[in-house]
Amino acid sequence: MKLGIYGYGNLGRGVECAVQQNKDAELVGIFTRRDPSTVKTLTGVPVYSASDILAHKDEIDVMIICGGSATDLPEMTPALAEHFNVVDSFDTHANIPQHFANVDAAAQKSGHIAIISCGWDPGMFSINRVYMESILPDGESYTFWGRGVSQGHSDAVRRIPGVLDARQYTVPVQEAVEKVRNCEYPELTTRMKHTRECYVVAAEDADKAAIETAIKTMPNYFDEYDTTVTFITMEEMKAEHSALPHGGNVIRSGKTGLHSECTHTIEYSLKLDSNPEFTSSVLICAARAIDRLYKKGETGCRTMLDIPPALLSPLSPEELRAHSL
Repeated sequence: MKLGIYGYGNLGRGVECAVQQNKDAELVGIFTRRDPSTVKTLTGVPVYSASDILAHKDEIDVMIICGGSATDLPEMTPALAEHFNVVDSFDTHANIPQHFANVDAAAQKSGHIAIISCGWDPGMFSINRVYMESILPDGESYTFWGRGVSQGHSDAVRRIPGVLDARQYTVPVQEAVEKVRNCEYPELTTRMKHTRECYVVAAEDADKAAIETAIKTMPNYFDEYDTTVTFITMEEMKAEHSALPHGGNVIRSGKTGLHSECTHTIEYSLKLDSNPEFTSSVLICAARAIDRLYKKGETGCRTMLDIPPALLSPLSPEELRAHSL
């Protein structure tokens, strides 16, 4: 399958790397809103202006869109679905139904196919929540994120006056995780499930107390969490917080039996050195699936929940039955 990348940030570079590990994939080019002459790729793949993208329409089987969920993907994915089969990693959970509807309308109209919200959450965690809840209908599901860098929360801290740089880590409360694993079915508030750690580089003349207060009281980001703020130097930030690790757990505890006498726990866990590189690997699998569906004549939008596992794999159905079943 011939792939294109639209957008060349952390995620775009991750997709560029992931293509090298998938023998059935070839990267045709990278499309950027920047001046292409200023973009140096990791593998030497050609870089084109986003404004010239339609000139390459017939060269690309699937366009992987590597933009942000806040403002980029709601516009980019429906627009590109009018001309390409597309994959994105839209992760604003509350807005997924509307995003799906917009992309589906564009893809149905143009005769293309799309998968949205591919990654680990939404994505792999979503699939596992459905498996768990289908298998154990009498039970409770819990999702814990981290320990890992939240890029959105980090950006929110960087917007505070006086902040030069910041990283925010989401950290599960281990006591809560163990209660879930022990099938205690705890009722957990937001504050009881996660804490937040902020590492901040402040300007020399900045009011650190005011910055700390602004962080801890920030609505929708930190006000519902126990948050610690640690001020560090720029050198410490570069040396100790330049990576983008993440991960987490989806856990379901449930009961079976005539009198619910048997208790079961299902857990799916991820520990990621690089959030964007892992997400990129999921995007490649999704691209493979929609390339196959498109060749069967299917159109419209899908999510990871709609894709049979066999379509994600580079192996044939015969190989899967022999080695994976």
